[in-house]
Amino acid sequence: MSRELLYAQALNEALDIALQSDPDVILMGEDIAGGGGREDQGIEEAWGGILGITKGLYTKYGASRVRDTPISEMGFLGTAVGAAVTGLRPVVELMFMDFIGVSLDPLLNQASKLRYMFGGKARVPLTVRTSMGAGLRAAAQHSQTLYGMTTAIPGLKTVCPATPGDAKGMLLAAIRDDDPVVFCEPKSLIFSSGEVAEGDYEIPLGKANILREGSDVTLVGVGRTVQVALDAAAQMESDGTSAEVLDLRSLQPLDEDSILASLSKTGRLVVIDEAPPRCGIASDVASLCVDRGFDYLNAPVKKVTAPYTPVPYSPTLEDAFMPNAARVMEAVSSLG
Repeated sequence: MSRELLYAQALNEALDIALQSDPDVILMGEDIAGGGGREDQGIEEAWGGILGITKGLYTKYGASRVRDTPISEMGFLGTAVGAAVTGLRPVVELMFMDFIGVSLDPLLNQASKLRYMFGGKARVPLTVRTSMGAGLRAAAQHSQTLYGMTTAIPGLKTVCPATPGDAKGMLLAAIRDDDPVVFCEPKSLIFSSGEVAEGDYEIPLGKANILREGSDVTLVGVGRTVQVALDAAAQMESDGTSAEVLDLRSLQPLDEDSILASLSKTGRLVVIDEAPPRCGIASDVASLCVDRGFDYLNAPVKKVTAPYTPVPYSPTLEDAFMPNAARVMEAVSSLG
């Protein structure tokens, strides 16, 4: 049985299930409780974080499991790594992925390395939830797509669901994983809706998903750009072009086999990524297809990405900054 939920509601439901099913799961972050517990001032409900995703959980599980933190990302991410190593399963809300710069050391040099350095005897079951991406007029310091940074760190897993149903199942899988997972939530999708199954279920990390079958070209997207790919595919259908749409879902581990299998069927590939073009996911997928799928290619791999510039604040410029269906269709047309 499934029903329509917002992306934010699906995340909240996953957190509720995780807290209920495992007493070792705790939540940490800035303002995830907020005013909660201030009954003396008539405030009983938690704020639920910057986008309200943890709303209601403080009231249900209390201050020992839904913990407000100081405005110190380095401090609470370091604390979460220690908590994970000693047996808890912390879920940390890093308000915006743009703030990863002030908290990178616990992820880069601790969480990602401990299992390796201790010969597999240490576990770091840490989940870092973080909002990312443009589209909400939040300007250059709050709109970046930085999942390429964490994908590049051996020992970290990085995922980015594109639908509410995937968000719920992948968040539960991330929380129950014994390795650290960076869970990226595109801000432009937080209030989008979709079908979400009831109850407790997991979607395995590292498995891409074909959302639309096609035979002429493969469109690869992640997060927000999955819908861009679907929109382009629908428009191209009227012109007789059959586009297959592949949602990566997981960036590390990356489902290389599904990418290559789709390429082998269509012979053409366009990768759509909201991050800038240098050293990004689009380049990584393009490199994979040239290295391991060269014999399948009937045309060069094309990338549709954001420009190599900070995210502009101007609404008109921000809209132009983000990949769209028209640019995808133009890239497909150039393949011949």
